[in-house]
Amino acid sequence: MLLEASKPAYLDPMPRSFAALMDLYEVNYIRLRQLCPEPQSLDSPRVSSVPGVMDLHLEVLECCPYTTTLLLTYHFDGDADRSTRRSPNLRVRVYHDARQVEVLGRHSRRTDEEVSLGDHPDWQALQCRWRFNRFLFKWLGYCLRQGHRF
Repeated sequence: MLLEASKPAYLDPMPRSFAALMDLYEVNYIRLRQLCPEPQSLDSPRVSSVPGVMDLHLEVLECCPYTTTLLLTYHFDGDADRSTRRSPNLRVRVYHDARQVEVLGRHSRRTDEEVSLGDHPDWQALQCRWRFNRFLFKWLGYCLRQGHRF
């Protein structure tokens, strides 16, 4: 009998199910806690500086008993007439009791407005959530490999 090696659902580039999305939320929680062990205890914006790489900025937007909403971004210097540009500028919610993290939205450079994942029609919801949260999965891994910590 041959055994087939299976890869975790969060490594699949396309969503297969709601359960796979929940697995991705759990992995993002683990990675975020490695980056920032106690996000609910932060009372002011923080910056993680690692020599030779861009500074990573984290700000607590809202702290509730079971959830914490964060803003995670880089700051890019603007031109003389423009202010600092933030990118990717993700709003994420940490569910402490469920041990999950999900992307709530992001700032759109093209339209210069906040884009919420709740703005998409139901038939696109799973695919859109998968795309944003898979990006968060990869970005958190990248930040951890660079040595960022809060």
